[in-house]
Amino acid sequence: MENPPAFAQVLIAWQQNHGRRDLPWQEWSQQRRDPYRIWLAEIMLQQTRVATVIPYYERFLARFPDLAALAAAPVDDVMVLWSGLGYYARARNLHHCARRIVEEHGGAFPLDVDVIAQLPGIGPSTAAAIAAFAFGTRSAILDGNVKRVLCRHFGVAGFPGSHPVEKRLWALARSLLPHQDMDIYTQALMDLGATVCVRKRPACDCCPLRRECVARREERVHELPAPRPKQPLPRRTTSVLLLLHGDRILLEQRPPAGIWGGLLALPEIEATTAPLAAQVAENYDCTVESVEPLAPLRHAFTHFQLEMRPLLCRVVPAGSQVREDRFRWLRLHEADKAALPAAVRKLLRQLARVTV
Repeated sequence: MENPPAFAQVLIAWQQNHGRRDLPWQEWSQQRRDPYRIWLAEIMLQQTRVATVIPYYERFLARFPDLAALAAAPVDDVMVLWSGLGYYARARNLHHCARRIVEEHGGAFPLDVDVIAQLPGIGPSTAAAIAAFAFGTRSAILDGNVKRVLCRHFGVAGFPGSHPVEKRLWALARSLLPHQDMDIYTQALMDLGATVCVRKRPACDCCPLRRECVARREERVHELPAPRPKQPLPRRTTSVLLLLHGDRILLEQRPPAGIWGGLLALPEIEATTAPLAAQVAENYDCTVESVEPLAPLRHAFTHFQLEMRPLLCRVVPAGSQVREDRFRWLRLHEADKAALPAAVRKLLRQLARVTV
């Protein structure tokens, strides 16, 4: 292995000339760095591209400018602003984490990277990134981009998500840490993986580490890192109800855990021998006037594919109030601003165009 300081110093010099320095959460003056903003960005960036995150990040800060404001807010307000960003457990954990910091740390973000890692939704790599950017802490990160850089540069074979390979990558990441400029080095690793050493069509000729890169030397750039072993994604099918009364739609708040946890979604109906009208009357206190099947909508999750089969039911509610708190009647134009999963939002927008 090459001298670790040389690896780090090459990256630090490259970042200062070619790295990203204009992202909205970057503050290059140590005195002005806000761990709240850094933490928020790092959580949003988990499994999500920068271009997607930026508008969400800016809207979120406008509504919750500091940790105290986030901790004091209802979780429903957080979910509304997160709607469409995906991986909704991040939003619930973000809110839970803010309250934990207020309750257990007096509202001040903890300085110790190990303490940060134990907070909801963070983990060791994200904790190291937060600590490096906010406090200059010397600690290794190992996100997807960094795994790709290390696998290619050092010729690490095998799927990086497997335990033995990940263990080796953690050891590598720790061995390469510089003794100063941790924030710049950490950003350099992220930038290299995001802009140069990308998954497809990497710009090897622009890479500051190209001369020592094993994958480039051995012409294995497109082999490393090894992909996840292929397994067919299971498919799930569900029938969802678009219970429409005039211009109002009935939505159901999902349980806190599981798919779309805490968001508003369309009620699902299970296949039974009971007639649809009877099920709607019993479960939702509505009389069905008409039923119209709509085109199925497919939505891909990380571990499975979901096919939603919508049934548009024009209904008349039995009373002015819904039977249970988890159900809400919302006007279609209001529903679009609610905390909805992307797939449900797409269905409701299609419905709004059809019913106008």
